[in-house]
Amino acid sequence: MAIKAKIDSNVTGLRYAEEASPKVLPGSPVWYPLEPNSYKDFGGNVKTIARTPISSNRQRKKGVVTDVDAQGGFQSDVTQKNLQDIMQGFMFADFRRKSEKAGLTSVLNSDKSYNAASGLSSFVAGTLIMGEGFTVAGNNGLKRVTTAASGKTIVAETLFDETPSATARIVAVGRQGASGDITVDASGDLPSIKSTTLDFTTLGLIPGEWLYIGGDASITAFDTAANNGFKRIKSIAASEVILDKSTTSMVTETGGTKTIRLFFGRVLRNEDTSLIVQRTYQFERTLGYPDTAEPTEAQAEYLVGVLANELTFKFSTADKLTAELSFIAAEHELVDHNVGLKSGTRPAIEEATGFNTSSDFSRIKMNVVDASNENPLALFAYVTEANLSIKNNVTPNKVIGSIGAVDMTAGNFEVTGTLTAYFSTIDAVQAVKDNASVTLDMILAKDNAGIVFDLPLITLGEGRAKIEQDQAITLPLGFDGAVGPNGYTLMVIFFDYLPTVAL
Repeated sequence: MAIKAKIDSNVTGLRYAEEASPKVLPGSPVWYPLEPNSYKDFGGNVKTIARTPISSNRQRKKGVVTDVDAQGGFQSDVTQKNLQDIMQGFMFADFRRKSEKAGLTSVLNSDKSYNAASGLSSFVAGTLIMGEGFTVAGNNGLKRVTTAASGKTIVAETLFDETPSATARIVAVGRQGASGDITVDASGDLPSIKSTTLDFTTLGLIPGEWLYIGGDASITAFDTAANNGFKRIKSIAASEVILDKSTTSMVTETGGTKTIRLFFGRVLRNEDTSLIVQRTYQFERTLGYPDTAEPTEAQAEYLVGVLANELTFKFSTADKLTAELSFIAAEHELVDHNVGLKSGTRPAIEEATGFNTSSDFSRIKMNVVDASNENPLALFAYVTEANLSIKNNVTPNKVIGSIGAVDMTAGNFEVTGTLTAYFSTIDAVQAVKDNASVTLDMILAKDNAGIVFDLPLITLGEGRAKIEQDQAITLPLGFDGAVGPNGYTLMVIFFDYLPTVAL
């Protein structure tokens, strides 16, 4: 046995697994990889109290361990997928998913089909699906369903013979309308899209969700550019979807012979009452291989009974988008290299590029809520920096007879943030003074995918113009999210596919 003199940071790693119940892993846990740039207060902080009797030698006596505060914090770049799963823990919610199917048995060239034992009937004709994780590149990407059955989904595009891995999947990312079926009606206070054949209530959409209207081909998009793009849903009926946010002001347009494409995403919002889901996790930080004779036996530390506490997205000029995550744990455990890591599967990290704040932002808009205008005047034109924070106010429950926490209490769900914009008019300052009802959304798009952050109702604070010699005037603002008309404070939509025109 030859113990190393030191362990370098570059041989460490970080993973997490969801617990079946607090402090208890499932029978076959999956340890998902993370990519921390740096750590903050990760591990167990041991508290001791020395004995200090009154004595002529004026010296303390050996103390005792009284408690351990366990917590974990780290910073990570943001990619399209790397924080999706764990964000459910911060939002205390499950994703509201459209149709998704893994565990496919085959892909066939002969009839252009994806096949499974069952579970494919929801991919009805006209559904736009995204193939992911297939070995043959031609089986990945955007496809249009022509025929669906429980065990077979046939698409219009050419596929290639393959027996896919268990993780390969198809995901519903949109719907293509029939010829001339989807139209725009802008005659009311708010615009809407209408249909005769397509029943919008079958798409799994909810009020507050965002759509992207229009595909890359001219036949799949409206002729009027303003009718395409990102739109937010106010209400949904079988033949009409009313829209209350749009990147441009919409106009009435018939479908002609157009086969309009609608793209939608995977929705995550903080939920109410019975839909609240409190997840607990275990974090595994491997600390290298100390014995040079045993290069596969790792030592590690674990955070157990972990609740997601605070998540902050940082948007800075000419930078990458990063997130700072912090967790509160009930316990801290150590395992040496002789014991080894906890059981479970450990998939590899999915390589992806991060979002940058220069070219990957489609929109940041803050405006006073207007019930009769889908595209009201923005309170500012440009932003220099912004932060968006989610906080669950988690408190560990400590008791006599136990080191660490026996349980956790989650407080109120809070969404707050700060933003610095270039000053152009006094409208934003007036909105602060008026305690106006304001809304904020941010849209990122990259590599035919994207993320939308939407806060339907916020209250603004601060608002004192900053004036410096030879500099543009800036306006620092703070904001507090509040529950909106559809019962949530924050909604995040992950688009698995967006057309190239959306980028």
